[in-house]
Amino acid sequence: MLKPLRCPLVTAEGNMTIEELDRRFGAIAVEKGFITSHQLLDALEIQTKEDLVGRNHRLIGKILSDKGFVTPPQIKEILVSMTSSQNPLTDS
Repeated sequence: MLKPLRCPLVTAEGNMTIEELDRRFGAIAVEKGFITSHQLLDALEIQTKEDLVGRNHRLIGKILSDKGFVTPPQIKEILVSMTSSQNPLTDS
């Protein structure tokens, strides 16, 4: 089993693993309407397959960007939401 990696990003919730950040990034991207749940699942499948064959771990945002599903301004907006003290999934 793969050991969760620690990420230096500190949020209101404390340190988060890369896996936790990936899930949260994807959930926010879907909630904001930047991507569909199908696109997120596609990116998660790619990430899992790459991890299983020993490739360097790519963050969900990188995979979504590489596939053209999100733009740099959208990535920035998601990251700002992730580091805000408010819960981005419940804000209007």
